[in-house]
Amino acid sequence: MKVTTSKSKNSESFYIAKSYINNKGKSTSVNVRKLGTLKELFIEHGPTRDDVMKWAKEEARLETIKYKKEQQAKAVPITFHSDQKLDYNQQVLYRGGYLFPQAYYYRLQLDKTCRKLRDKYKFKYDINAILSDLIYARILDPTSKRSSYKIASEFLEKPSYQLHDLYRSLDVLGNEADFIQSEVYKNSHLLGKRNDKILYYDCTNYYFEIEQEDGDKKYGKSKEHRPNPIIQMGMFMDGDGIPLAFSLFPGNANEQTSLRPLETKVLQDFGCTKFIYCSDAGLGSESIKRINHAGERAFIVTQSIKKLNKEDKKWALDKNGFKRVSDDTPVNLSEIPDDDNGLYYKDEPYTPHTLHQRLIVTYSPKYARYQKSIREAQVERAEKMLQTGNIKKERKNPNDPARFIGKVAATEDGEIAKIHNYLDTEKIELEALYDGIYAVTTDLLDDDVKDILKVSEGRWEIEEYFRIMKTDFEARPVFLHDDIRIKAHFLICFLALVIYRYLEKDLGDVFSCETLLDKLRTMNFADIQEQGFIPLYKRDKLTDALHDACGFETDYKFITKSQMKNIQKKSKGRE
Repeated sequence: MKVTTSKSKNSESFYIAKSYINNKGKSTSVNVRKLGTLKELFIEHGPTRDDVMKWAKEEARLETIKYKKEQQAKAVPITFHSDQKLDYNQQVLYRGGYLFPQAYYYRLQLDKTCRKLRDKYKFKYDINAILSDLIYARILDPTSKRSSYKIASEFLEKPSYQLHDLYRSLDVLGNEADFIQSEVYKNSHLLGKRNDKILYYDCTNYYFEIEQEDGDKKYGKSKEHRPNPIIQMGMFMDGDGIPLAFSLFPGNANEQTSLRPLETKVLQDFGCTKFIYCSDAGLGSESIKRINHAGERAFIVTQSIKKLNKEDKKWALDKNGFKRVSDDTPVNLSEIPDDDNGLYYKDEPYTPHTLHQRLIVTYSPKYARYQKSIREAQVERAEKMLQTGNIKKERKNPNDPARFIGKVAATEDGEIAKIHNYLDTEKIELEALYDGIYAVTTDLLDDDVKDILKVSEGRWEIEEYFRIMKTDFEARPVFLHDDIRIKAHFLICFLALVIYRYLEKDLGDVFSCETLLDKLRTMNFADIQEQGFIPLYKRDKLTDALHDACGFETDYKFITKSQMKNIQKKSKGRE
């Protein structure tokens, strides 16, 4: 400790300051006590400034002694013996990253939801411990249910159940998946107001490592282009990118049929009756639009320009009639500079059947340049195919460069002599017409175009969270066989995504999914002689942000057993 002073125009103040090394490795200091102004201190410790300084230095010396005693009281003496071996099966490493998702598990009151299930079914095993551990394991180290049990045994808090209890609980979780979803939605309002006035909907599918169809596992159009049976999932996401509800349906079913039962659940069980439905064109049929044109609902759905009728398509591709989105200035697209980064639109009434809608076509020069560069690279690959003669078309890949290769048959004496391949420039030019063009249809006939486009732009998030569920949480391939247990598996993945999304949102959406999950997965602790724990991770801005968001800190150089128990209580909202 040392004495520092601060002078202003009319006074001089005396402080006791403590020096320390900050997290950037630089020496700095902080004031720990203000002694007073020189004028105030003259009265009792004067009459001269030297007398005041002498007294202040003595106070700093006493403060140093007090600080050292406090630090010694906190110190934990631990003895290590270099001639002693580890005990058999002694666990030293513990996973602690689960503490942060645990904070959101309890904020969503999933423990109380599990209590309701326990009271209903009267089972003896701890379903709250099972569900929470399965969710944490899905986030930290996604794997099979058996391996998840092993991972949970490496947590700071050991499982209070057996492996057979875990498998039995899957039947309950699968049967009660709808109830659990509705409880999560209801309790999510404790974390802040839900942006459920905008609901995004999309579908995906998951494959199984089996060869024969079974139950809802049917052969269908796999997103991964795999030959295995699949099961399909439909999911709603709110305007803030937080998952709302999901449902499963057979792999061979038309995905458009999935919306009505799930939307009925959202309307009845969740009480969401006023919202804008937003989806891609594949989930925006006329019948789906009619469902979301009823009551206080509305829709914004992407529209394939290629599927418009001849007259509407001609209007959409015409470069005249556009306006700049930012200020509604009329623009001819052929006159904007090549490096323009604006966004332009035009709209017109649109009634393909009997439902009156609005067709909004947008043009982005930046996106047009991107599409052009991608296509040019594909054309180069097509030209190489022609040169080498190695031409193989992939029917399932819409971006296959071989689509630009045409065929013509040469004939001699009325018989086909040879097939000639050529670069189809007409097809290249036809695709170029659609560069940068994007369209939506909506029944919001009077709303501002900016607001409509802003809602539509948010649709990418639900696709991103499907990707996270599939890759980062490894929701597929699925190895379970019973349909009820399969539903429990996807419930766990869904809840993991909800918890992850709340954590990501509270961190300000500034860390990538890879960065955040990598950090959680490395936040481990070493048990030191059963006296306490030493963190084995690197402290940085992300760990500071995690601690701020979750309301506890684990970044001390040493954490005693009692301190760790307090951290665990805080992670569950229990002081």
